[in-house]
Amino acid sequence: MTALKSHLQGKLGVLLAGVAGACLPLSFAPFDWSLTALVAPAILFYIAASASFKRALQAGYAFGLGMFGLGASWVFVSINEYGGAGPVLSGLVTAGFVALLALFPLAAVWLGRWVVSSPRLQLLAALPAAWVLFEWVRTWLFTGFPWLYLGYAGLGTPLSGWSPVIGVLGVSALIAWLAGLLAYLLLQPRKLSLVAFLGGATAVIAVGLVIDRSWSEVVGEPLEVALLQGNHPQDLKWDPAYRQTIRQSYAQMTAEHLGADLIIWPETALPELYEHVAEVFLQPLAEQVRDAGGTLLLGIPRRDRQAEGEPLHNSVAVLGEEPAFYAKYHLVPYGEYVPFRDVFGRSLDFLGAPMADYERGPVPAAVPLDSELKLGITICYEAAYPRAVARGARGADVLVNVSNDAWFGDSLAPHQHLQKARQRAAETRRWMLRSTNTGITAVIDPYGEIVEQAPQFAQTSVVAQVYKRSGPTPYMVIGDWPVVIAVLVLLAAIALRTRKRH
Repeated sequence: MTALKSHLQGKLGVLLAGVAGACLPLSFAPFDWSLTALVAPAILFYIAASASFKRALQAGYAFGLGMFGLGASWVFVSINEYGGAGPVLSGLVTAGFVALLALFPLAAVWLGRWVVSSPRLQLLAALPAAWVLFEWVRTWLFTGFPWLYLGYAGLGTPLSGWSPVIGVLGVSALIAWLAGLLAYLLLQPRKLSLVAFLGGATAVIAVGLVIDRSWSEVVGEPLEVALLQGNHPQDLKWDPAYRQTIRQSYAQMTAEHLGADLIIWPETALPELYEHVAEVFLQPLAEQVRDAGGTLLLGIPRRDRQAEGEPLHNSVAVLGEEPAFYAKYHLVPYGEYVPFRDVFGRSLDFLGAPMADYERGPVPAAVPLDSELKLGITICYEAAYPRAVARGARGADVLVNVSNDAWFGDSLAPHQHLQKARQRAAETRRWMLRSTNTGITAVIDPYGEIVEQAPQFAQTSVVAQVYKRSGPTPYMVIGDWPVVIAVLVLLAAIALRTRKRH
């Protein structure tokens, strides 16, 4: 046993940390091996606390390479298959992206080791707190990459009851703390360590079950919704010769669902500017939907004013009696706009949007469909931002997310993206209506469970009854700040204690 511990403090430990990092994405969709989110960071924490400072940093970086190398592998699919960059350049860009993201677990290990030298305090407090802090940093740094948070593994488990209270970041904190307790049990396999781990796990699960409640109230009669999945190939979608085919398919699918209260098309369902198709195509179709008692929503690019050079937005058009629009707020760098366009020109377009660069819209807010129904709308990647969805859900009765995950083919991304939409429903206790081009289109209940789901890569629709809900959850009110402040105070207290002792 002593020999094994010695090996784990060397190169073997770095290798094991890399393997553990590669296993972490297995805790998320489509695998959903939830316990992996506990075991994988526990292995990292154990190695980080027992090895030398240099080896601990190497282990943190190896963990990050494994974690993002598998968990964000879909970046290669997007660039290679639909960016036209070729496998070599796509591989280099993906490798660089993963290498950059791997710095976050490294930074968490560095901070956890820096604030305190005691392995016991590192495992029970410093390393879990540092991990959560850098998950939060990933939410906003360089516009954010809020992907692969530990908290998503809690969805569909007894930890799910925590979601509407402390959000996904808070659930991450609970899992990270339990991982620290498990690592301490491995480091000090004593009866007291076992009692501490089992007691902590029991308390977290028990409280989660106790606080698992609706938090919001059903309002009014049910709504019948129809979510359309056009399944138009990404490599054809932006071809002008293919536009008429797209129009006809959505018009026909819409006609099949006349009478539904909401008919929702996916993100950029029509690869044309709204002002080019409003009068000749959309307005007559929307009028048919309204005559049948419903409202048509669709994703479509749109300019603020009908003039070349005016800001272009990735938008959702809500075509009621008076059209309303939601413009995407959280844009994806190199996906919807190319940073430093003035410097690089068109040389990085293989990473960027198929049209001109989009500009961000206003801060998300509920979009009124009429006096009785307000929608919290997000577009694609915005579903990964907990606070943005929670902000838009204030005053909203139902959540809507439109997306085009065709960019990522048959990779992990569509499944991971759906899981994030499920988490947003659980945090806000609202129904989530998710319409996508190639999948995964789904209706999600207020507890994050899928009620109806369409198969991927099929032209189909999802029909369901949903309910308007009102009332804020605690997370919608307090957000992430209690968790962030708690980890900052904890780290500062540990650091001060250490400095005073020295």
